[in-house]
Amino acid sequence: MSGKPATRSPHTVAADLARLTEIVEQFHRQTIALLGDFVADEFQFGDISRISREAPVLILRHRETQGLPGGGANAANNLADLGARVRPVSIVGNDSAGRALLEYFRRKKVDTSGVITLRGWTTPTKTRFLAGWPHTAPQQVLRVDRQASEGVPRRTQILLKRNLQSAMRGGAPLLVSDYGFGAATPELVRESASRLRKKPVVTLDSRFALHDFRGIGVTAATPNEAELEALHHVSLGTDQDAFERYARETLEHLRLRALVVTRGKEGMAVFEPGKPSVHIPVFGEQQALDVIGAGDTVIAALTLALASGSSFVEAAHIANIAGGIVVMKRGTATVTGRELLAAIRREATGGEAGVAR
Repeated sequence: MSGKPATRSPHTVAADLARLTEIVEQFHRQTIALLGDFVADEFQFGDISRISREAPVLILRHRETQGLPGGGANAANNLADLGARVRPVSIVGNDSAGRALLEYFRRKKVDTSGVITLRGWTTPTKTRFLAGWPHTAPQQVLRVDRQASEGVPRRTQILLKRNLQSAMRGGAPLLVSDYGFGAATPELVRESASRLRKKPVVTLDSRFALHDFRGIGVTAATPNEAELEALHHVSLGTDQDAFERYARETLEHLRLRALVVTRGKEGMAVFEPGKPSVHIPVFGEQQALDVIGAGDTVIAALTLALASGSSFVEAAHIANIAGGIVVMKRGTATVTGRELLAAIRREATGGEAGVAR
């Protein structure tokens, strides 16, 4: 990127809560295509028994195992729980984790015909071990990751493209959830979107390769502040001017219509070309209980709001509320449409916490 675009003074915009309610009430009418890396999130719960004599490590007495959709599968799960019809396109292995993910979505009546089962492929799996003393909240003590050692075969890439074009039929909005496992690529997005007469809404959450999606028709992207720092190899700290500058550089470089940066306890910031940035305070408690998968909830709510006719700032307000709800749940969680509407209505009739003034 060249040059340093001038920063604009940030400001806050009051949320029209009645309007946000109208938008969320349209979620059940939407059909969303999703291209993403399906991940299995496994949680191993145990009680601390004692310190091992073999090594200075905890011995856990296993209590239970939970398996949930993670990564792009969590984004799909959030879309479904928010009321949308979801057409996911992804890859899973012919292994226990892959079969469990497919069975999970089939039970929820989600169409999994676009998800390819690839023999010999390892379904990306994140196993978290959580331990605690009796009557205390469990804490994560270890995470073990498993993933495929090889890239996606060419034949599978061709099949992914065919499945994605089918999922986007009728101009369905596209949510891209890129966790770096090979299912969600810029080439697939470019080729599939270019075949449509009308340019679709395309939202992007890319963990490691945001810049690779430059100029291919992405409408809005939702990096968190840490990802923005990694993208530019900087540490922003509390430097608001630097944050504004790097966010706007990213917006212009990627040729987006909007960049929505999630900032943890600082809430969100929305950037649009030619407009001042808008800062939205965090919704609810500033001390999150668990942030696992919160970005998936944010982009799911943002995508559905845009598909329902919202502005980018309105969509960010809705995504901010959804994110504020999900971080108060343990593990990989979702937000339902009913929960989201209830939270907005509470704001309308009671407190104003989390709504920009």
